[in-house]
Amino acid sequence: MSDKLLRLEGVSHSFGAVEVLRHLSLEVSRGEFVAVVGPSGCGKTTLLNLLSGFVEPSSGTVLRAGRMRMVYQQDGLFPWMTVAENILLGLRQVKDEAERGRQLKEMIGLIGLTGFEGHYPHQLSGGMRQRVELARALAGETDILLMDEPFSSLDYLTRLRMRQELARMLRERPRTVVLVTHDIEEAAQLADRVIVFSERPARIRCELQVGLPRPRDLTHPEVVEAVHRILTELGLEGDTKNAFALK
Repeated sequence: MSDKLLRLEGVSHSFGAVEVLRHLSLEVSRGEFVAVVGPSGCGKTTLLNLLSGFVEPSSGTVLRAGRMRMVYQQDGLFPWMTVAENILLGLRQVKDEAERGRQLKEMIGLIGLTGFEGHYPHQLSGGMRQRVELARALAGETDILLMDEPFSSLDYLTRLRMRQELARMLRERPRTVVLVTHDIEEAAQLADRVIVFSERPARIRCELQVGLPRPRDLTHPEVVEAVHRILTELGLEGDTKNAFALK
């Protein structure tokens, strides 16, 4: 696959009589950040499940290279484990105990939670828990990060901070990322390429390149234009109520 870590070739998928994806072809290059947006129920999470191998396509081929981890919409931390213990799950392939401890300390420092190693998830804010989950996903030698609306349960200001945190963490530990999101603003602010899905059965309506370095200012003309183009593709360009989110 050379530098293409993920590839879908003519993929279709159905759940019983319900056709979700139709003849989908997509490539994701090493180090690329791809965001997928589209109407609710169009098959975005199904795409992630196909990429991860959790679900096999009804037809077509999915090729993947490298180790991957998922970050889910709902809090995925184990409540009976501390911050350190949750992150150590992402380092379980590191056999040397001293090296595992060194990397744990590095990850806790990276997310700014030094001193919280012994805290349990219920003792943390929503944003802090999400940082721990990101640290667990980025720990070790993972190549690919699949993210299913990871910030959707957070309030708006916390989501803004988490986007900045994610951009910063990816500078420190680069990964190939596929992000599924309802938040068009989030897609335009974070992704190198935005894939816009149609209604179910989903096809790719358009692909939009965003050539700005991260982190990006929401008021940058290229980000504003990207949001406008995505809204136009989805038929929402005049809908201010849904300007930045498809709920």
